[in-house]
Amino acid sequence: MVSDALPQSALTQSAMRHVRAIEAEPIFNHSVRTFLYARASAAAAAEEEIDLEALFVACLFHDAGTATRHDGSQRFEVEGADAAVAFLRQYGWERARMDAVWEAIALHTSPGIAERRGPIARYTRLGVRVDFGTASLAEPGYAAAVEAEYPRLDVERTLSTLVVNQALHRPAKAPAGSWPGALVAAHRADPGNEGLNPAF
Repeated sequence: MVSDALPQSALTQSAMRHVRAIEAEPIFNHSVRTFLYARASAAAAAEEEIDLEALFVACLFHDAGTATRHDGSQRFEVEGADAAVAFLRQYGWERARMDAVWEAIALHTSPGIAERRGPIARYTRLGVRVDFGTASLAEPGYAAAVEAEYPRLDVERTLSTLVVNQALHRPAKAPAGSWPGALVAAHRADPGNEGLNPAF
């Protein structure tokens, strides 16, 4: 089972329960797939001494800002990053580890920046890109096995709808030039579009 690659510490199990309880199922599955792809990509690159707990929490919480519980005034990426840090404080993590997780989540929609902010941010973003088809894995067939265990469930539509709906209520959550801003602009240009949001 691909889930055997998930870390099994008390913290990671608690994080799984927390995120599963607050996120829509397509988003939760996407978050787990993101970690599995991030870990596989790091292994293929022979990345040394990567903090798997930090990578797991970053991937698991990277879209937590789409959940009603974390629908605050900031961009969904920042809300998710803040939620992850609030969770990690309960476990007494040192500031540097929490900062790496915060940056990975806050920057996961920022191409060319996340990749330069250390391995947690780099592989979190790469895991997202693999799941949405803009990057590939070294091991053929792995993605099919991952999706069999954690199905997609129309995540593209679910994620874009959640981000757009939040921003329509709080326009500051989708500033110009941001990924949420592009989603909102596409929605406003064609609000009746029944297909996937073209900005995705």
